[in-house]
Amino acid sequence: MSLGHRAAMDQTQKWPDRLWIVRHGESAGNVARDRAQRVRAHSIDYPTRDADVPLSRLGESQSDALGRWFAALPEAERPDVFLCSPYVRARQTMERVLQQCAVERDRVVYDERLREREFGIFDGLTRLGVEHQYPEQARALTLIGKFYHRPPGGESWCDVILRLRSVVDTITREYRGDRVLIVAHQVTVLCFRYLFEQMDEAQILEIDRQKDVANCAITAYSFDPSCGHTGRLALERYNFVAPLIAAGEPVTTEPDVPAGPR
Repeated sequence: MSLGHRAAMDQTQKWPDRLWIVRHGESAGNVARDRAQRVRAHSIDYPTRDADVPLSRLGESQSDALGRWFAALPEAERPDVFLCSPYVRARQTMERVLQQCAVERDRVVYDERLREREFGIFDGLTRLGVEHQYPEQARALTLIGKFYHRPPGGESWCDVILRLRSVVDTITREYRGDRVLIVAHQVTVLCFRYLFEQMDEAQILEIDRQKDVANCAITAYSFDPSCGHTGRLALERYNFVAPLIAAGEPVTTEPDVPAGPR
């Protein structure tokens, strides 16, 4: 490609060259939620707000394995922009990735729009607990579905998508041509897929129904100039857990939210 052609393309490309979206490593909250589900408890026995839940020991090891995978990439192919949810489990995941890559922590931009879906009155409850304490809301959730249903004080998937639309605007305005790594949460990953791939409700919920997003799994996009008039991001891989498997780390998929309709 000639330099002139490359320069012309650069003027029209609005997307990053590469984009990786990663769910945080296993958290202590994931472990507590899984334990509560197994014993059919109504609530999750974990004494802190969701934003402050840290990684589990396994989550730390998963994050280190992910960081080694990024560090093994050629330097010209590694992330050079780092965006992260401000929640503790996401921050710790990103920090451990950067440590493996020998990148300073002050390179990270923490953005509250990347936070977990807010659960409102469902916070701290299992699906059984929601059905017991808020039977009308449980029926509404089953009828309406989690894409549109907003628990009192919380968010629907549409609410998450709305705030992520402005993140996409930021990415196309400030990071075109860059290599961007985002560390966030399960619903965030899925809602980004909905936006980047121009899905509808049925398509994204079918992807969610098939399999939970694994902790430290990678969803990767690359810029394809042949798509549309000025190119777009094309999905390369989804729920990619090979870095964990190669490191001998268990793959975990505990959901982040009370179990909704599948």
